[in-house]
Amino acid sequence: MNLHVSTTFIAVHDHDAALAFYHDVLGLEIRQDVKFEGNRWVTIGSPAQPELGIVLEPPAVTASPADHRTLDELLAKGLLRGVIFTTDDVDALFERVQASGAEVVQEPMDQFYGVRDCAFRDPSGNQLRFNQPLKQPMNQPSST
Repeated sequence: MNLHVSTTFIAVHDHDAALAFYHDVLGLEIRQDVKFEGNRWVTIGSPAQPELGIVLEPPAVTASPADHRTLDELLAKGLLRGVIFTTDDVDALFERVQASGAEVVQEPMDQFYGVRDCAFRDPSGNQLRFNQPLKQPMNQPSST
């Protein structure tokens, strides 16, 4: 039996701001834009990975007002969801995303587990990491 991820979800407060980031800055394509009962779900994805969709969704459509407040606070802190993207040039991607005004969480750095990566927050506060495999993984730190 084969198992593949086809869709994942990211909660966003403002779909237009999210699209300005994910589409205009990152270059992801818009695949579907669905409005229903005052809510909106937009599916985006990489042209290089047509089998995977990322749905930008409203946070907890059916939640109570108290739960909405809690989710909004967690989302703003980047504690709800995150996505890790792989790229062939993390430094160039960092420059492009930083130039857009996105909040930098981590500048590019080589990690001992074999990637060079950086991190940002999207307009809703979700943490996004971008990594590039290193040709030579660094030595792992000792556990002593």
